[in-house]
Amino acid sequence: MKSKYKTAAIQAAPEKVFAQMDDFSKTGMHMGENSIMMMGSKLALEQISPNPTGIGATYRWHGKMLGMAIDFREVVRKWEPPQRKEWETIGAAQIIIMSWYRMGFEITPSENGAVVTIFIDYESPKGWFYRLLSFLFGGIYCNWCLNNMLNDTKKALELKNSHSG
Repeated sequence: MKSKYKTAAIQAAPEKVFAQMDDFSKTGMHMGENSIMMMGSKLALEQISPNPTGIGATYRWHGKMLGMAIDFREVVRKWEPPQRKEWETIGAAQIIIMSWYRMGFEITPSENGAVVTIFIDYESPKGWFYRLLSFLFGGIYCNWCLNNMLNDTKKALELKNSHSG
């Protein structure tokens, strides 16, 4: 298993940070937009569970990248507002550079708001071609995702704070 993590200070109350990051459409929006890292593709997000948040909240991401189908489901395993959340893929995940992952974040109050540490643990897929792609691009992609999740949260909340004061 491989792991990556990032930490950032965000100038907003821990409750607001948690609420922003608890919403998959906001923390995962980088996967729903065309970008170089997505090879010009984008994924669609679909809520599967009746509950949008909390333990058991389940979502599906699907689409194509470089003509290959991407289709996976995530379920929330830990949900402790406003401190931590963890989710992982379930079932047979069709992801090009990993076969399974668990992600999560932990929020610690700070003098100027909150400090967020976000992580991903992942396993390489089977098959030499996909293992090679995972070796070459897995870490780069994970860093890109973690940075986007933190930066998007920071931008959304710090922009709101600058306009509300």
